[in-house]
Amino acid sequence: MAGTDHKMTEDLPKDGPVIILVKPQLSQNIGMVARAMLNNGLTELRLVQPRDPFPNAEATAAASGADIVIDGAKLFETTQDAISDLNRVYATTARPRDMVGRVLTPRKAADDLITVTAEGNRCGILFGGERAGLDNDDVSLADKIIEAPLNPAFKSLNLAQAVLLVSYEWYQARIEAPQERMALGSSEAVTKEELFNFLGRLEDGLERGGFFRAPGLRTIMIRNIHNIFQRANLTDQEVRTLQGMIVALQRNRSPNLPPREG
Repeated sequence: MAGTDHKMTEDLPKDGPVIILVKPQLSQNIGMVARAMLNNGLTELRLVQPRDPFPNAEATAAASGADIVIDGAKLFETTQDAISDLNRVYATTARPRDMVGRVLTPRKAADDLITVTAEGNRCGILFGGERAGLDNDDVSLADKIIEAPLNPAFKSLNLAQAVLLVSYEWYQARIEAPQERMALGSSEAVTKEELFNFLGRLEDGLERGGFFRAPGLRTIMIRNIHNIFQRANLTDQEVRTLQGMIVALQRNRSPNLPPREG
């Protein structure tokens, strides 16, 4: 992403949670957090006591074009100041705390954020520094805790990965993206006419090759063949390729065989 398109920023969600980094150490990590945020439609970043002076060129370079996040980032002296205008705050943590409170997975937190925001609340998510994460005083400021169910023998995310994980779940829950889709590239889905033409040519070839040896089963066999190709969701380019394969096979069996009409 070489830059932030103005039309794209107009389409960004206006109800996303604020991302709050508490005592981040590396400017590059702040930039990569901004990049992770914008990939998931989030633009409001707040920094509590960053170690390096901010803004700076390293953060901007690492943001890879997420300038709207970097340019709009706000600095705060304390975590309490950074969340003072918010109604609900979530704290992320990678380790169990000796504290009582509701602990949500990132996916559950995403649903919770959407519900709470729809009720008119402003929300924020706290992320700790690279070395030790949030301290207990910061966690105690939050209403709920977010903890990702990762490999219990190895829970080690860098700052940008943690932000990406949580913000991705929020964005997916918000846009209700389909779980699966067919990528067609430059092709288009085949029309029924094109498919039926191919199936007709295939039946002719199978008939001439003696495939239907049991006349009583011919209808069922043809139906099964049709079902195979119906389920395949072929593209027009794929059907043209299959058509060419049939022609080549027919000519190999009968060199003088004229091409089939249609």
